[in-house]
Amino acid sequence: MSGNLKAFLDTIAVSEIGRWLLSHSDNGYNVIVGGGLFHDYKDHPRQVVEVKPGLHSTAAGRYQILSRYFEAYKSQLDLPDFSPASQDAIAVEMIRECHALPDIEAGHFEVAIAKCKSRWASLPGAGYGQHENQLTALRAAYEDAGGVVA
Repeated sequence: MSGNLKAFLDTIAVSEIGRWLLSHSDNGYNVIVGGGLFHDYKDHPRQVVEVKPGLHSTAAGRYQILSRYFEAYKSQLDLPDFSPASQDAIAVEMIRECHALPDIEAGHFEVAIAKCKSRWASLPGAGYGQHENQLTALRAAYEDAGGVVA
């Protein structure tokens, strides 16, 4: 995995989970939406959490993957579990589906974020009615993780 792609994955994790929770968990891989933790990677935890009144979510893991999407990617990518390696594979596939991999490799960070905003509610401009992080903060996280911006 290239340095830029690894830094982009780290940025998504910072955006979705936050630095504090990343450092107080298994690097985010065992986080349930809302800040809870799970301890078994055999399968997606499938816990429904009320994020705010009227908004429920099954998001879990470093990239806050919904249980229904996990099922599809598990089959598509022939994944054995919800381990860190499986979560990384799903996130890379989601990025690939957004056609953002070439932009990440070329250092076109802002373009890649814009292309991926449909997949992660915390990215700027996502429009899911949840907290969206500022592009400048995400770019700083990306550069802190070793990502290079063209």
